Amino acid sequence: MSHLAPSGKWDARYLGPVPHDSSYYAKCMLGGLLACGVTHAGITPLDVAKCNMQVNPAKYKGLTSGLSTLIREEGQTGIWKGFGPTLVGYSLQGMFKYGLYEVFKDTYMNLAGEELSNQYKPAIWLAGSASAEVFADIALCPLEMTKVKIQTSPSGTFPTGFGAALAEMSRTKVETRYPFGSLVPLWSRQIPYTMAKFFFFEKIVQLFYTHVFPEPKDSYSKTTQLGVTFASGYLAGVVCAIVSHPADSLVSLMGKPSNKGKGLGQIASETGMVALATKGLGTRVLMIGTLTGFQWWIYDTFKSSMGLGTTGGK
Repeated sequence: MSHLAPSGKWDARYLGPVPHDSSYYAKCMLGGLLACGVTHAGITPLDVAKCNMQVNPAKYKGLTSGLSTLIREEGQTGIWKGFGPTLVGYSLQGMFKYGLYEVFKDTYMNLAGEELSNQYKPAIWLAGSASAEVFADIALCPLEMTKVKIQTSPSGTFPTGFGAALAEMSRTKVETRYPFGSLVPLWSRQIPYTMAKFFFFEKIVQLFYTHVFPEPKDSYSKTTQLGVTFASGYLAGVVCAIVSHPADSLVSLMGKPSNKGKGLGQIASETGMVALATKGLGTRVLMIGTLTGFQWWIYDTFKSSMGLGTTGGK
């Protein structure tokens, strides 16, 4: 396929197997919605355990002991607290994160032109993913705040139903800082994380197709391509988990009642940098690696089933 637009000029929207028109971007948005919504909601129990380990490490010491404490005290439903806002919040986030990444990537490549785009590919990946995440987090923020509140409030002190929890967050918005009180820490956690996630994913895919599968990408089967997608996603996820963990711990600690009214700096110095960087990290590496692997796999499976091809290449 020609890389030229109908006007005859070089155009990033015509580089792939299909032109990137509004229907392409809409399909990418739908793929992202599925990829993030399904995966995040599916691991709610791990998330409940992780948030409680960060907020109350004396009581929730590890993943398995934390989960068994939750089940013992609150039954099976205790480990699925926050499923509703997680599903809706991360579906919206995924829709904008993946869909707008494709939009911004093409926009920035066209602004830079052919030569610079090829020369500074990583800069395009970083700028595109950062821009997309700004919008994705605005959509996620009210739901993420509700989720953390549901998951970390002592049993019986906060409604666990989705609708009731949203209503309670609105009613108590002075103290909970709902709906956008956590937006800045969320941005500080998610933007570097997403930049790392997309950058390392694209880079690892590039390495696979340069060194391991050096033939043209479309000469390999769908299964092989999706295997590369999953492996690259998993490895990118591990790097991301380590990079973004301190900020993630802070977001969880902000929801803790005893930290009400404290600034981020104060919470950070009281907790200590080592604890922020390591508490719950093992769980998160496992969680984010698997999560990112499956997200990219679902996204690319959806894209290739729509005839749009898989993400990345040489």
